[in-house]
Amino acid sequence: MKIALINENSQAAKNELIVTALKKVVEPMGHEVVNYGMYSANDEAQLTYVQNGILAGVLLNSGAADFVITGCGTGMGAMLACNSMPGVLCGHAQTALDAYLFSQVNDGNCLAIPFAENFGWGGELKLQYIFEKLFCQPGGGGYPPERVVPEQRNKKILDELKKVTHQDMVYILKNADRELVKGALSGEHFKEYFFRDCKCEKIAEAVKEVLA
Repeated sequence: MKIALINENSQAAKNELIVTALKKVVEPMGHEVVNYGMYSANDEAQLTYVQNGILAGVLLNSGAADFVITGCGTGMGAMLACNSMPGVLCGHAQTALDAYLFSQVNDGNCLAIPFAENFGWGGELKLQYIFEKLFCQPGGGGYPPERVVPEQRNKKILDELKKVTHQDMVYILKNADRELVKGALSGEHFKEYFFRDCKCEKIAEAVKEVLA
């Protein structure tokens, strides 16, 4: 699984800490981490939490990433922005239990974490525990056992509902505020990583149009 990390500007200084904790947990599981930044608070490309959502939508809908880890100060803004995108089902986790239940019950493809609220001494350990429980087993297994069938059924219903209630990603790239979208796709290594991993020609062409 290819796991993308996206940081917005208020918490960009923590990028190295977050990516180190993430790689420590998931690389031994055989997963790959792709760090889309921001890499520091001084990056030329400054991402807001709204742009985190756009970038997550592009990565997940194009197949350039299978899962996105993101967040902001509280994690709430990033979660809302991500869930405004088609094909993105983003949860919010402050604890390892939150992460485990989101994976098993909701089977989403994106997680927003609060990187400022209640993030102090031992913060890197908190992240490791969250990542361990998020990826410890395939998503959608259900919890508790007697709720597995209705939970899996509801996940499929939600996926189908989102197809109706959301515009597709190409439409969004073509019709959303151009500077907002361009800013979301202007990270230092975006072109290198995205065009290497993208599996959707239509989205790739729309991205090229935005960046032209």
